[in-house]
Amino acid sequence: MTEISNDQLLERLKAAADNVGAKLNGLADAEVVVPTELPGWTRGHVLAHIAHVSTAVARQIEYALRGEKIEFYDGGQGGRVQAIEMNAGHTAAEHREYISTAMTRAFLVLDELDESQWTLPVSYRDGDVRGVALAYWRELVIHLADLQLGRGPESWSKEFCLYLVEFLSARVPEGLRLKLLPLGLPPLSVGTGTRTVSISGMLTDIAAWLAGRTPTLGSLRAEAAADSVALPTLLPWPSALAAK
Repeated sequence: MTEISNDQLLERLKAAADNVGAKLNGLADAEVVVPTELPGWTRGHVLAHIAHVSTAVARQIEYALRGEKIEFYDGGQGGRVQAIEMNAGHTAAEHREYISTAMTRAFLVLDELDESQWTLPVSYRDGDVRGVALAYWRELVIHLADLQLGRGPESWSKEFCLYLVEFLSARVPEGLRLKLLPLGLPPLSVGTGTRTVSISGMLTDIAAWLAGRTPTLGSLRAEAAADSVALPTLLPWPSALAAK
């Protein structure tokens, strides 16, 4: 995909945050405890995770601006799990407040970045501030779909799907090459193996499958040597710190 500028990325982030906020406005307490497709997670777990990620993004950038690095989650992966479990049972109003406060903190630092500061080093994936912002975009868009509140993968933009395909190419197992055939769009290729499997379907469904989510607009078709085959088993997410 054509790389978006830092200003464009910030616009996409704000739109994603607005979408999350809009879906939370009418959320009732009974809806918070509804299970999601993520194993063992209710909507409350997803909401707690969104808030926790927002805080993690803010502190990565805050420390980077001071010339320091800090682990992504306070307390590492153990702290991440503990924070989610502790806050998953909040009421809808508490989740709204928790997320609003965390997002405000994140965008306070994102809004003040000058062009040079987007390249400051951070601990997350041994990358930079821009990489953290891209991760935040992924988290907000994908986890909003996980909430199953009317904005599923079918609402993902072409731009986001193409970015996700590129990012998640690391999930293609060694020895395998996926020829992606999104309907109405040019073919894409991910993976460098000698065995080729073609995957055809809507672009949003292909991106959802690569992200470990359920396609929503139709079934994906996989073929190898002109024969129908099962969809390949993908590797874990590219980072231990990526979303569930």
